[in-house]
Amino acid sequence: MESNRQDGDKTKPAALVDAHPGLGKSTAVRAYGCDLFRRQVRLRGATTLAGDRRVPVIYIALSGNTQIRGLNAAICRFYGLPVKGDADTLAERAVDAVLSMKTVAMIIDDIHFLAGSKSNSVRMANQLKYLSNVFPLTLIYVGVGVQERGILHEGFEPKNSPLAQFGRRTTALTLPPFQVDDDEGRHQWRLLLKTIEHKLVLADAHPGMLAEDLSDYLFARSTGHFASLMALINRGCLRAIRTGAERLDEELMNMVKNDAAAEQARKELQAAITAGLLTTRPTRQAGRKKRSA
Repeated sequence: MESNRQDGDKTKPAALVDAHPGLGKSTAVRAYGCDLFRRQVRLRGATTLAGDRRVPVIYIALSGNTQIRGLNAAICRFYGLPVKGDADTLAERAVDAVLSMKTVAMIIDDIHFLAGSKSNSVRMANQLKYLSNVFPLTLIYVGVGVQERGILHEGFEPKNSPLAQFGRRTTALTLPPFQVDDDEGRHQWRLLLKTIEHKLVLADAHPGMLAEDLSDYLFARSTGHFASLMALINRGCLRAIRTGAERLDEELMNMVKNDAAAEQARKELQAAITAGLLTTRPTRQAGRKKRSA
């Protein structure tokens, strides 16, 4: 975003966050979009010099049957504009809104839904190139397996992929699951749990409830996937409130079911932790505790 400010009227490179489901891609990008929206409004005001409402960031999520007209209609719908007319009419309406409301970033979630047949991949890639050409903003795509679905190389065969302009204009980023194979990963996992712990509102919660007491347990139950972790903690908090426990512990959490993928992988991880082959506790921290004891 910041480097694209220097591009002026040139076509701005886009970003693609492409990773497996359940890792928090949409959550992270939406949080970034909300922060960017607030910063732009604080810096430049809630209205433009022409008196229009300032909308620095727009967010649209696509569905499984999205076509070119549907994509343009989703953009217009976000701005509260009419969605009657053909694809070209909607595109012109969207361009006017982007320019008048000073939008600087457009987040397009679930972009993998745009990849269907080979011919459709080509059409949608051309449409996305059109958007990047006419919209003076940064496009941020979020999706699952996008690079494998053919959008980036626009349906070309691998030997002809250099002909694909869309791939040249898009920087692919990823988001790995949390892992505890080394101290860096363990510290990241601990920081995540401490952050979540700080946000919980339970009457009998205490420091270290997640990051200390349940660290290994939560990793085994979630397999390091953000969506699985948050679903488990949300459901655990609800049960803690309803039962009057007002805290999370293994006994309570064992009564909470999680998503099917996490439950299926749970036994192997739990066995490795029980056998001492895997831990979420940073070894450097463990060493300091041993020396102090």
